[in-house]
Amino acid sequence: MAETIQADMGANVWKVLVSAGDTVEEDDTLLILEAMKMEIPVTAEDSGTVLEVLVAEGDVVAPGQPLITFGAE
Repeated sequence: MAETIQADMGANVWKVLVSAGDTVEEDDTLLILEAMKMEIPVTAEDSGTVLEVLVAEGDVVAPGQPLITFGAE
């Protein structure tokens, strides 16, 4: 079942570490956000496959904005 991972807070997308089709394990870091000079890792809650990356490095995201569509195994 597909799940959308959302931003918890407003931030800049500092680094995208995965691409569509990548298989990831639970707790793998998918991307890193930057807010208030802090790096905030966004991790996979389950093992599965990245279906779509909805942001790019340098994007500014709002709280609740979808970041990644993820298919859990």
